[in-house]
Amino acid sequence: MAFGFLIKGNINLKLTKNKGMNGYKFELGLKKLKDWFFLSKYTKYMIIGIVTGMANGLFGSGGGTVAVPAMVLLLDEDEHIAHATAISIILPLTFVSACLYISNNFVDWGLTIKVMLGGILGGYLGARLLNICPSHVLRKIFAVFMIAAAVRMIL
Repeated sequence: MAFGFLIKGNINLKLTKNKGMNGYKFELGLKKLKDWFFLSKYTKYMIIGIVTGMANGLFGSGGGTVAVPAMVLLLDEDEHIAHATAISIILPLTFVSACLYISNNFVDWGLTIKVMLGGILGGYLGARLLNICPSHVLRKIFAVFMIAAAVRMIL
């Protein structure tokens, strides 16, 4: 006796009663493991977005440190695409967070303008360097920045 069914044409589940033995044999066959590796891609998008937004809102930054590794490791995106996409993701998140910080009077405008001018120049230079930096070098630079930030926060 066997019982089986397909889920979305990708997963085959089969339950078979073993002859001469007490019990059942359960088989799980995945036709497209890439599409069903733990979660669907759309679920991963939502989880990455929620965690990125929470990090950005809670810490005032850090969305990229969540978004970039998540896109590379969970979505198999290229390093360059992940970094550039992270900026596009973080822009609206930063706007929402900034509105809440401003409404609660947490912003020092004198400091903001001074640092923002350097940040604009740094953002431009970083985006230009992204185009010429190989992925393996980019990954190492990003890792060094993450480790340095972690060590600085611990000390």
